[in-house]
Amino acid sequence: MRRSGARAGSRRRTGAALALTALTVPLTVAFSSPASAAAASPCTAFRGPYQKQAERFLGLRVDGRQSASDCRAIRAFQTSHGITPNIGYAGPVTWGVMKLVAPQRAAGHHPNKARKCPTDRGRIACVDLTRQLSWIQDGSKLVFGPVPVRTGRDGFETRTGAKKIYWRHLHHVSTLYHVAMPYSQFFDGGQAFHSISGSVWSAPGSHGCVNMRSNDARKYWALLSNGDDVYVYGRKPGT
Repeated sequence: MRRSGARAGSRRRTGAALALTALTVPLTVAFSSPASAAAASPCTAFRGPYQKQAERFLGLRVDGRQSASDCRAIRAFQTSHGITPNIGYAGPVTWGVMKLVAPQRAAGHHPNKARKCPTDRGRIACVDLTRQLSWIQDGSKLVFGPVPVRTGRDGFETRTGAKKIYWRHLHHVSTLYHVAMPYSQFFDGGQAFHSISGSVWSAPGSHGCVNMRSNDARKYWALLSNGDDVYVYGRKPGT
């Protein structure tokens, strides 16, 4: 009886262990980091509808055919820009981000070449809605940037014109949307520069704020102060 009971107890412990494992696996997947999820994503052999455009953008051989090297290059772009699923498929989302990144890259170290942001106000933070770019300048001298940003979506557009930073809150939390807004620097009502944890290239956009990557928002916090000028111009694609 003792041996039978021991075997039964062993079976119960084994069953419990298996049940615990079954519970643990989904939790591990659910809380895995984006980096580990990206590393685990497979690379697809299928060509997307924007295969040729993606090949041209990435400097690959433009033949419209999905190769292993094409897939790896597209997948690397998707991973670095927060596009999911990042499986190397050249779909409309990937091509949309590429179209946005192209003029951002072209801006280089001369984002205000067209002189659309004022150069007669000393230190000023410029926001170009059309290119989804921002930078800080002193007169015509570039101080920091340009950096990619994510501005207001359709119906919640970031308002254009001359502004001034009037309130800064390092660890701000939105009372409307109940989300963290680190390094908040408000310049127009509830609209502010602040960092986000997700991708600044993701659609459809913010509720009016100028979303930034953490390091960029931290640098803006260090370089700007209450009373500094902000100038917003252009029009975000799709608004």
